[in-house]
Amino acid sequence: MFDVVWKNIIFNKGKTFVTKSNIEFKYKVKGNDIIPYRTNYPLNKNDFKKAYNLLPLDGPGKINNIVRGPAYV
Repeated sequence: MFDVVWKNIIFNKGKTFVTKSNIEFKYKVKGNDIIPYRTNYPLNKNDFKKAYNLLPLDGPGKINNIVRGPAYV
C-alpha cells in the first residue's frame, strides 16, 4: 500500500540516501512535497504515487516523462 510507503518516506527525512548513479542526497518534507537538499525544488506526493503504481522499475529512466525528479523518486 502506498500509504505505508509515504509514511516511511516522511519518517526517513533528513537521512542520507543515494541515487542509482551513487549520488548522495537528503530531503526535507513540506506538506505533501519532498524537497531534496541538492535541488531545492519540490517533488509532490502524487509523483511518488505514480511511480509506485508502476513498480517494479529498472531505474529512473522508465519514469523520466511521468514524474518530476525521477532520480530522487
